[in-house]
Amino acid sequence: MKTAQRFRKPYRVKKQKSIFGNRFFWLGILILVFLSSIFYLLFFSEIFQVEKIIITGNKKVSTEDIEFLIEKKLEKKILFFKTKSLFLVNLNEIRDDILNNFPQLAEAEVKRGVPDALYVLVIERLGLAILCQNEQCFLLDSEGVIFEEISEITPKMLKIKKPTLKESLELGEKVIEKDYLEKILEVQKKINEEIKIEAKEFIIPTEERLDVKTTEDWEIYFNLKGDINWQLTKLSLVLKERVPPEKRGNLEYIDLRFERIYIFPETYWQ
Repeated sequence: MKTAQRFRKPYRVKKQKSIFGNRFFWLGILILVFLSSIFYLLFFSEIFQVEKIIITGNKKVSTEDIEFLIEKKLEKKILFFKTKSLFLVNLNEIRDDILNNFPQLAEAEVKRGVPDALYVLVIERLGLAILCQNEQCFLLDSEGVIFEEISEITPKMLKIKKPTLKESLELGEKVIEKDYLEKILEVQKKINEEIKIEAKEFIIPTEERLDVKTTEDWEIYFNLKGDINWQLTKLSLVLKERVPPEKRGNLEYIDLRFERIYIFPETYWQ
């Protein structure tokens, strides 16, 4: 027993290495410094702060107005620090704000231009027709949206009325469905170019009916939910065979909404 105790190895306490001698500690520090540098470079350095807003495609909407709207959206806060970093710009939010605030614009595209620019391309609405209600008249685009109030009406422009609309209209509001507007444009083109009748006004009294007032002071009634091409064919035929120009002095209307064509003041024509 004494012999076993004599040869027992003495207990040694291992010295703990300092954390500063740990290579993983220094590797972590290097990674943290690298990430902090990248973070500062992207979000706080002057290199990537938005300095230029370049806007193209606008004619009716002023560049200054669009710039002012965008400027309000650029500044952000990270903790207590302000930044206008290019990489923090919400492109979709700016696009939506532009379209919501400027009804004259149909589309807007916003892109980053590294290192310090924003590029904004806008497409303005084109007036295809005029919509009048009460004493107000508006330009109407191909989507059926009113986007600009006007005081002078060009005689050659398509003029539309829709009595069922609410009294007060707002710019940017869709007042006519696109497919209805396309049918109206089709009617206008064919009666002017092929049938040789000049229309001065188009009225939509209901969702199914279109009334066309001619410069000869008689009207044509169409069914908007029916086959417009067939109705135009019937109109051309009845004008040639029953109501030539010399017989239109007392004509009040031609109704094409039904299987039979009604002419007033005259009996129907089948």
